[in-house]
Formats: sequence, C-alpha cells, structure tokens
Amino acid sequence: MRIGELAERAGTTTRTLRYYESRGLLPARRAVNGYRTYDEDDLRLLQQIRTLQDFGFDLEETRPFVECLRAGHPAGDSCPASIAVYRTKLAELDALIGQLQSVRAQVGAQLMRAEAQLPQGPDPQCEFGG
Repeated sequence: MRIGELAERAGTTTRTLRYYESRGLLPARRAVNGYRTYDEDDLRLLQQIRTLQDFGFDLEETRPFVECLRAGHPAGDSCPASIAVYRTKLAELDALIGQLQSVRAQVGAQLMRAEAQLPQGPDPQCEFGG
C-alpha cells in the first residue's frame, strides 16, 4: 500500500509517517516508480506506536516494541527490552501518582482551613473588591 492509504488506515498523517521513517521506526521501502510502499506489518508497527503514545510513552520509548515486532515476535512487548521500558514507565507513573497525592493532600488541608474560617451566619457571601 502507498503512504496515503497507510496513513488513513492508521489514523495518522503522511507527514507523521515520514517523520517516523526519518527516525528509523518505519521502514523506507520504495517501489520501482519511487513511491513509498508499506504492508500489513507496517500497519501493525504503527498501531503499536500509537497505542503506546496514547498511554503516554514518548516516541523513543516505543523503539524497543517496534524492534521486537520487526524481529518477528507476535507482540511488541514480548522482548526483554520492551519489558524494561514498561518497568521504567511504571516507576515514572508511580512517582507522578505520589506527587499528585501529595498535592491533593495539601489542597485538601487548605480547603479545610478555608472552610473553618468561614462565618457561620445564615447566608455568608464572599465579596470581592472590584
């Protein structure tokens, strides 16, 4: 298939495909007429890249998964290098979750302090200068 068809089937743009090609993630095969040609395996590579990017992986982090598929494995995450990327990403996510939990606790404490300072009258109104 040609680049336009691959882009359409993968839900991306031809520009993106050319970029992936320049980064070595997508093979650069050419037909005798000079057009780029792709097959179903290339579509699988793109689907793997897009899925990982949807999960928050950056483009370079997808490389071990792409290489695993290119090596003939049934899934991009069935190689040790892919598993290592998963572990690294999980550690990053755990750290982010920890940071978010800390921020949430701080915001919750601020909310409790702010609520404790509200007047207990019948209908307190907040007046802003302006």
